Amino acid sequence: MKRLNCWTAAAVATAALAGCSTAQPPAASQAVVDQHVANATRLAGNDLQYLMPVCRPQPAERAAQGAVADAGLQRLIDQPAPAPGQAFDNLYFVGSAWVSAWVLKTSDGLILIDALNNSKEAQALIEGGMRKLGLDPAQIKYIVVTHGHGDHYGGAQMLADKYKARVIASATDWDMMGSKLEFDSKVWDAPPKRDMAVADGRSLNLGDTTITFFVTPGHTLGTLSPVFDVRDKGLPHKAMIWGGTSFNFGRDLGRLDSYIAQTQRMQAKARELSVDVPLSNHPTYDGTVAKLKARAANPAGPNPFLTGPDAVSRTLQVMGECARAQKTRFLIP
Repeated sequence: MKRLNCWTAAAVATAALAGCSTAQPPAASQAVVDQHVANATRLAGNDLQYLMPVCRPQPAERAAQGAVADAGLQRLIDQPAPAPGQAFDNLYFVGSAWVSAWVLKTSDGLILIDALNNSKEAQALIEGGMRKLGLDPAQIKYIVVTHGHGDHYGGAQMLADKYKARVIASATDWDMMGSKLEFDSKVWDAPPKRDMAVADGRSLNLGDTTITFFVTPGHTLGTLSPVFDVRDKGLPHKAMIWGGTSFNFGRDLGRLDSYIAQTQRMQAKARELSVDVPLSNHPTYDGTVAKLKARAANPAGPNPFLTGPDAVSRTLQVMGECARAQKTRFLIP
């Protein structure tokens, strides 16, 4: 079974580049699913257990939309929000219990990464949270939409209009947001107007900070995973937000192949760029709330967000193994 640790269902060329055997994987079976889940469990260890829900079986049909789905989304939105908090010298959390919103402070203004579900939530949590943390929302220069689902773009247009900020997304997800949405809901505001499109590997410099965008198709076809500078007690580090985690697109084997390939590619990129802080745009996938509380309780101690390159690599491997498990489930006769 050792070959399972290496095999992906992506192209043979991708497997070869990753140093994997190009032999065909074993036939799909529950035993193969169980092996991938076991691999993910081992890689997660004790510190990355919050990722393991990604390994749960997902339905073959894309999530239904309509009144029932809207009610479910509203229940998620209505969960009590965690207090806003500071993760690094220059990185702040102003999100909800369900969805993250991050503020990256630079010497020349602020970059907001994701904008929650709608204007009401953005006003309460993003603007309100920023003011509680001593940040001025009028200093928002850019709003990054990691992918074109409403829980990440919902408040973007209101904030962009109010503060004259530019909105950034991938070209592919701009196309989706401007035409036929993968998912829509009455609890989300409309997508933002098309603005800045960034290509894979392109960087944005604002003041003393650089943010580099990687297009990591899987969760959506144009998901962005940004890598950027953070500082802890003045010392520099690199953080990466994985732009889309769950498999909510049904039995789309090509999307799962792409997701798997991107987890491998970003492992290599993370090593190349010395990324040592793995983050998510949903707080339950990176332990954000517990880490914020721990940092606030002991600001002079070790930063709980600073988990190191090994945790970055294992995070990506866990998600890759979970994607392999899900694809295998779909392939079982």
